[in-house]
Amino acid sequence: MSEAAGPANASVRDHIPGLALTVLATLAAAYVSDHYGAPLTLMCLLFGLAMNFLGDDPRLEAGLAFASRTLLRLGIVLAATRVTLGEIAALGPATLAAVAGVLFATLGVGVLAARALKLGGAFGALCGGAVAICGASAAMAFATLLGEKRISRAQVTLVLVGISAMSALAMALYPVLAETLGFNDRQAGFLMGAAIHDVAQALGAGYSVSDPAGETATIVKLARVALLAPALLAVALFIPRDPGARLASFVLPWFVLGFFVLSAVNSAGWIPRVAADASTQASTALLACAVTATGVRSQLQSLTKAGLKPLAPIAMATVAALVLAASAAWLLLG
Repeated sequence: MSEAAGPANASVRDHIPGLALTVLATLAAAYVSDHYGAPLTLMCLLFGLAMNFLGDDPRLEAGLAFASRTLLRLGIVLAATRVTLGEIAALGPATLAAVAGVLFATLGVGVLAARALKLGGAFGALCGGAVAICGASAAMAFATLLGEKRISRAQVTLVLVGISAMSALAMALYPVLAETLGFNDRQAGFLMGAAIHDVAQALGAGYSVSDPAGETATIVKLARVALLAPALLAVALFIPRDPGARLASFVLPWFVLGFFVLSAVNSAGWIPRVAADASTQASTALLACAVTATGVRSQLQSLTKAGLKPLAPIAMATVAALVLAASAAWLLLG
């Protein structure tokens, strides 16, 4: 299927079956996640893959495409209400520079690793961006930016699986590592916030150390989320749209601009806290629906043929983020 959100002449009625399937599957995944403590993104992906046999049904095509693309972009825009520029500035210039340095270095490692393995720079940006910023949400954002001509649904699914697994592993291991290294609360919080993939796991790991560590992890992690838009812009500029091209033609996607604008409005204090909280919850719901729809639409045959090789850039970027974050914590916050 092309990059379009669905058939050009699809009506509102044509979207209903696919959207209904997506919403019902996402609600089921949320129920399992809530009752058994499993990551929501992973549950949505698994429920979507379980219904993958429906992905080729033409009656579902328009709704599934709309959910996996348009709802995703709206979710990315609404995610801007998670953070304000004031919270980010509270880190201080040195710490903020370290967060940005870890992020862009991790993104670069993902790109270089993928190119070395002949998987392509676009796939490397998908892997590196997911590790560097906010896990599955960032993976979906980068996949939308790169488009289906450069990133297949099977590749997106593989990255989502890999990111979910490595984020859960990091949540379990990094607090132990911080204690082994003798880190204080601020250092441990920085490590969790700067190195763990998904937001929920980063905060969970931070608060498992102590409340001060959790608070530091929260601010550092939100700083990474705020850098999503600049990272997308960097990829839009430097990852070629066509093989052999030196630079990509610069196009500012509307959802990146929307993220910038809404973040600025929220930082100015013009959005009431109740509305900001509702926007954050809506963002989570929309992104969950997008992950579910992506699972339904994925081509499992391509996924199984890929083997473990495409997971290598994710692993390399994860190790890079850990080493860089630990080094920054030791140097800046000791």
